Amino acid sequence: MSNNQRYFIELAYNGTAYHGWQIQQNAVSVQELLNKALSTILRQPIETTGCGRTDTGVHAKEFFAHFDIEGNSSSFIDHGKADGHEPSTINHEQVVRGLNALLPPDIAIKNIIPVHADAHARFDATSRSYQYHVHFNKDPFLQGASWQLRDLPNLELMNRAAAIIMEYIDFSCFSKSNTQVKTNNCKITRAEWVKTENGIVFHITADRFLRNMVRAIVGTLMMIGREEISPESIREIIESKNRSNAGTSVPACGLYLTEVKYPYQLVTPLAP
Repeated sequence: MSNNQRYFIELAYNGTAYHGWQIQQNAVSVQELLNKALSTILRQPIETTGCGRTDTGVHAKEFFAHFDIEGNSSSFIDHGKADGHEPSTINHEQVVRGLNALLPPDIAIKNIIPVHADAHARFDATSRSYQYHVHFNKDPFLQGASWQLRDLPNLELMNRAAAIIMEYIDFSCFSKSNTQVKTNNCKITRAEWVKTENGIVFHITADRFLRNMVRAIVGTLMMIGREEISPESIREIIESKNRSNAGTSVPACGLYLTEVKYPYQLVTPLAP
C-alpha cells in the first residue's frame, strides 16, 4: 500500500512578471517557481498539476494545483504509522509559511489541503470564473492591473450580446488556433458587465475555457460597445467558428482568474 499523500495547494499571483502558469522553455512561469519552492521545503522532487493554464501576464486571485509527497526526511513531514500503511502528512502552517518566505512577493500561498488519492486539480474542477477589469481615468496604481480605455462603451449593448453568448456551447471563434484540445465546447453560466466606482468589470463563469477565450470575447464585446457591430452579429461570429471573425484579444493585464469550484469541500483538518 502506497504511503504517498496528495495535496491541493491554493495560491494567488500577479502574473505581470510571468509567462503564465505553465512551465515554459526559456521563460519564467509560476509553476516553475512553485515546484522549486515545494521541492526545497519538502526535500524531494515535487511536480504540481494546475487547475488550468493562465497566459502570459494574466493574474489569479484563486488558483489550485495538486501534488504528491512521499515519506522523507523533511522536518515538515509526519511519517504516519511505522508499518507504512498510513500516508505521510505535512505540517500545513509551517509549509505555507516556508513557501511564502521562499517565493517572490507576487506569488502568495494561501493553503495546503490533503485530498484523496484520485483528486485532480484540473479535471475535477466543475466551474471557473474570470473577471476582466477596465478603467477610464489614468491611475498609476492600476498600471498592469487593469486595461485603460478613453471612452465608456455602451454597456447595455454589450450585455445584450453577452446574454446571446450563453445560448451557445461551441466557441471555436474565440479560441487560439492550433490548440490541442478534444473539443471547443464550453458551458457558460454567467457573462455580464458590471459598472464599478472606477470603471467596468466583465464577469464570466463556465465549466471550462479555451486558450485566449475570455480576452477574445471581451475584444468582441468591445466592438459591440463601440457600436461598430450590432449585438445580434455575435451570432454570426460564433456560428462561423472562425477566430478571424471575432474581435482582437484585449491586453492580459486586466484578466483575473477569480474562483475555481470543485464537487467536494477543500478543508484543512484541525491540528491534533
